[in-house]
Amino acid sequence: MPLHIANLGSSFAAGPGIPPVADKFARRSGANFACLVSQRIGARLTDLTVSGATLLNLTTDPQECDGHVFPPQVESLPADADVVLVLGGGNDIGYIGGLFEDTLGASWLGSLAMRLLLGGGAPPAQAEAQRLDVDGLAARFGGVLDAIHEKAPRAQVLVVEYLAVLGPDTRPGRDVSFGAERVAHHQAVCDELLRATAKAVEGREEWCHVVSVDEPSRAHAIGCAGTPWVSGFTWKLFYANGAYHPRAEGMKAVAEIVHKKMVELDIVKDDDGEL
Repeated sequence: MPLHIANLGSSFAAGPGIPPVADKFARRSGANFACLVSQRIGARLTDLTVSGATLLNLTTDPQECDGHVFPPQVESLPADADVVLVLGGGNDIGYIGGLFEDTLGASWLGSLAMRLLLGGGAPPAQAEAQRLDVDGLAARFGGVLDAIHEKAPRAQVLVVEYLAVLGPDTRPGRDVSFGAERVAHHQAVCDELLRATAKAVEGREEWCHVVSVDEPSRAHAIGCAGTPWVSGFTWKLFYANGAYHPRAEGMKAVAEIVHKKMVELDIVKDDDGEL
């Protein structure tokens, strides 16, 4: 029987803006890294990812998207899954939302758009970021991992890191609209997310493993000299839900990294090929 892979998480796993569209309400691509890995090894895939999901949307809280309500993702997790891919936590601390707030706040048009979107309320990323520290985020993520393990006890759980968005080549005020101080701030938020992710896996290593994506992706962040794995900001990408998110090239790169981890764990055999 083919392996059964399940994919849980938020937009960096779902792949908004990358064709083909698999679920318009979830803003989920049919070419995200889970799809690419599954196609490569001939696995069966259950993709439950929803753009905008927090860790609570994976375990306890339903998520509404454009009038469509998704139940907590773990409720639909198949008990016979062999591998569970999970990516999340960024929306719990305002990571990508904070990038949008700084970008939109840098222009009168963006400020107007933000006021219309928020209805005059406080920026959600800033508010949420004040609630969780590294330990709090790690505890919440650990709860997700335990819920996955309880539902699919035979599965190896692979916790996939976010692609780096702001890297060493990102130029403040040029590649992004905000300055060096805010670039450093967002990189610090990313570091907190990485530390919390690693901490969540501690004590669960028998069945849970981190897939290191951040470090190899830094040379492919916004403003890089080579092929970027994430998109910067344009209004077109903003309305297509693709700004500050993985590009198709990024999803292909993550799929390659995930496949190598599966080979390392002896889940699949090395086919010596590339995606």
